[in-house]
Formats: sequence, C-alpha cells, structure tokens
Amino acid sequence: MAQETETRERPLEAQGQERRPPALSERDLKWRQFQSRNPRFRMFLIIGVVVLLVAGFFLLRYFNSYESTDDSQIDGHLNPVSARVSGHVEKLLVNDNQYVKAGTALVQIDPRDYQVLVARAKGDYDNAVAAAKAAGVNVPITSTSTSSQLTGASAEVETAQAMLLASRQQSDAANAQLAQADANNVKAQNDLARYKQLVSKQEISQQQFDQATAAAQASSAGVDAARAGLSAAQQQIKAAQSRLVQAQANARVARTGPQQVSAMRSRAQSAEALVEQKKAELDAAQLNLQYTLVVAPVDGVVTNRTVEAGQNVQPGQELMRIINLDDIWVTANFKETQLRKMHTSQAVTISVDTTGKDYKGHVQSISGASGAITSLLPPENATGNFVKVVQRIPVKITFDAGETKEHVLRPGMSVEPKVWIR
Repeated sequence: MAQETETRERPLEAQGQERRPPALSERDLKWRQFQSRNPRFRMFLIIGVVVLLVAGFFLLRYFNSYESTDDSQIDGHLNPVSARVSGHVEKLLVNDNQYVKAGTALVQIDPRDYQVLVARAKGDYDNAVAAAKAAGVNVPITSTSTSSQLTGASAEVETAQAMLLASRQQSDAANAQLAQADANNVKAQNDLARYKQLVSKQEISQQQFDQATAAAQASSAGVDAARAGLSAAQQQIKAAQSRLVQAQANARVARTGPQQVSAMRSRAQSAEALVEQKKAELDAAQLNLQYTLVVAPVDGVVTNRTVEAGQNVQPGQELMRIINLDDIWVTANFKETQLRKMHTSQAVTISVDTTGKDYKGHVQSISGASGAITSLLPPENATGNFVKVVQRIPVKITFDAGETKEHVLRPGMSVEPKVWIR
C-alpha cells in the first residue's frame, strides 16, 4: 500500500519517463529505419539463413562422403633384366629412359662360343641317332638268326642221335660178323689140320689140300676183316657221340637266342636314351645361344642401366630394369580410423600432383597388416610407457581401364586419392 501511495504521489511526467524505453544508438536507429523502409529484407534474411543451412548440410554430407590422404604414391613393377649366360657384351641396343616393347633386343652378348657348342652338340646328336638306327636294325636280325640257329641246332642234334644209333647198329653187325668169321676160321683151321694128316698119307689129293689151305687163310683174313670192321664201327660210334655232344652244345647256345635278342633290344633302348640325352644337350646349347640376345620381358621404360658395351657379365647379373607403365597402381596409407566404411570396388578419384589431373580408379584390396608391422624393425608395444598411436594401413588402388594409356604416370609420384565411401 505504501508503494502504491508513493507512485500516485509522483508527478505524471516522472511516471512517463519511467515507462519510456531506453534511447537507441544511431546505428540501431539506422538499422530499424532500413528494416522499416525494406519490408522484404526479413524474408531475404530468412531465405539466406535457410540456404546457408542447406549448403552447410550438403557440404557436411560431401565431406563425409569420402576419405582421402596425402600419404600415398604411385607404385609399379620394377622388372629386373639379368643375363642368363656369361660372356662379353658385344652391343648395347637401348638407352636409359627409352620406352621398349616386350621382346625388344636390349643387349647382345658375343654368341661365337655358344655357336661352337651348338655345332658340337649337333654332331653328338647325329652320331647318337645313327648308332640308335644301327642298334634298332640289329634287333630283328639277331632275332631271325637266333631262331634259325635254334632250328638248325635241333635238327643237328636229331641227326647226330640218328647217326649214333646207326653206328651202334653197325657195330652190332660187325660184332656178329666177327663172331661168324671166328667160327668159320676155327672150322677152316680144323679142316686144314685134318687135310694135312690126310695129304701126308696120300689119302686126298694135293689139290684138295691146297683148297683147304686157301680156305683156312681166307677165313683167317675174314676174321681180321671182321675185327677191323668192328673197330671201324666202334670208331664211328665215338665220332657219332662226339657229333651229338657238339650238336647238343650248339643247341644250348641256340637256346640263349631270346636272351641275346633281349640284350640287343636293351642296347637299342640304351641307344635311343642316348639320343634323347644328346637331344637335350643340343636344346640346352641352342637355348644358351638364344640367351646371348637379351630381350625385354615386358613393355616399359628402361631405367637403372648398369651394363656397358665391352663388359663381361655373369649369369644372374642385373643389367637394367624395366618399369611396366601399363601395370601401375596407387598405394595409399590410410589411417585405421578411415577404414570403417571402406571396402573393395569402391570408386576412387586420384589427383596427381605432377599432371594436375584427376584419374578414376577403384579400391582393389586392403593390406593384411599395418605398415609398422611389416617394417624392418616393427614396434614392440609390450612396455609400460605405451602410447596409443593411430596406425596406417596400406590400401591398393588400381586405375580404371584406359586411364594410364598415355604413359605419363611414373612409380613414386605423389598423389592424393579420394575414396568415395557413400
């Protein structure tokens, strides 16, 4: 009540001064006057704020639609070219940074030593082929001859056996003839003795005695002849036995014919194997002769050439390298926190510092380990002062077809890839 009384007791001018708003600055007055004169300003202001919000939304959405890193570079195959044979470098056919096609001659090594080796191997091969042909011809000849020998030996054995049987029969006949001659001789000798007594008494004529004497002599000669025939028959038996033994020995030799044929066939096979060996040596010599001309294994640019004309090289010695510009890719080392939504086949925009151009590609694969783990000296985190550090994982990005056909990109160039994760 006291407050209301005090308010009523105040003059009206004082009350009006208390209700009046505070005085505005000149700047605020000008701003209100501008608003009152431009009624559309508020609408434009609202539209501008909306546009800014929409632009901010799309900018935020754009910056969240990709992952990028400047820790990346172009990689490629560095194909080493080395000598496969030793020798004196006769010609150097390319220069550094020269683009060559696969199969292009790079280095010529003196081929004369290898040409001599090829000629020698060719002679050895021809000699082995001739020996193999001769051994192959001997197999049927040996087979035929051994078969004939076996047949002949069998026939010879049968003939010898028949002759032995005949000789024994002749011996038996001669023995019988000898017994008969002995019997006749005994009779003739007894008759001669009786005739000798009778002729002395002149009981028989002298002629009869002479006939008895002749008969006794003839029978004695017959005994000798029969004995000689028996001896000859016995000799024929021995000869027939010897012939049978010889025929049986020949038959045993002839029965080894299959083994001889087998041995001859083995020699022919050995000769054929020798032909294969000499053929392999000839092929090796011809290959070494071809290796005297060193050619490019792939299309690319020659680099790191260390060989010079007149130099002696050894097998395995690196002569140069060829960079295959048709097979290059990008190795991007993304932070592990950037890989949450990254996967293979995602589209990539690759900005190259050297050319200032953008190239299209896609994520080919993600490495199986971080770069720190695969380094020469990997970190050991089992310590008391461990500090968590965001690791980087290599990601392989390949160019789309036709993007590198101009061959302007080189391994080692710095690039900045953008992987579109949305």
